[in-house]
Amino acid sequence: MRRLPVVRGWIRIALVAGVVVVLGGGVAGLWLSRVIGYEPVAGQATFQIEGVVGPDTGAQCPVDKRYVDEQPTGLRDDVLAAYTSLRAKATAEKVTMCLQDGKRSSRQQQAQFDDYVKRFGSRELARNYALPPEESNHVKGVAVDIQPLSAAGWVERSAGKYGWCRRYENEPWHFEYSPDYAKGCPTLLPHA
Repeated sequence: MRRLPVVRGWIRIALVAGVVVVLGGGVAGLWLSRVIGYEPVAGQATFQIEGVVGPDTGAQCPVDKRYVDEQPTGLRDDVLAAYTSLRAKATAEKVTMCLQDGKRSSRQQQAQFDDYVKRFGSRELARNYALPPEESNHVKGVAVDIQPLSAAGWVERSAGKYGWCRRYENEPWHFEYSPDYAKGCPTLLPHA
């Protein structure tokens, strides 16, 4: 029975050490954010997200089994908030919206672009359907592909009201976010 107080003592020491490490790490993180000059700015990434990998798949879209409904992981902070709000508004209007594709890493985008180059035989033709990573708004975390097309049509009919606009004539599912779009959507581009 005498060992029990000794065990409790070690448990207390371990718990206190854990709290010190967590609090110390938080303080160090705040201090480092000031040292490296990090200041959150609305509409800008809080960190470099080009290398952040988005999901490769998701749950099956409940209204059209050909598509998935992936989590909006990796979208820029303000874009994630805008997407969450958009989805809530769609749900309130009885529109089921699935996120077929959102954030992609540079590597994911490069693989998609390379696939189109192989399919169409040239980089120029491939650019009609996918952009290289350095030009892709999926890589920047500000673009989503919405399915089914009935949901994409609902977003398009909002004409930027929620900050989302369709950008390409040949991609009725592709939407990009900008707070400036609330003033109206820019003219559609023929393709990516």
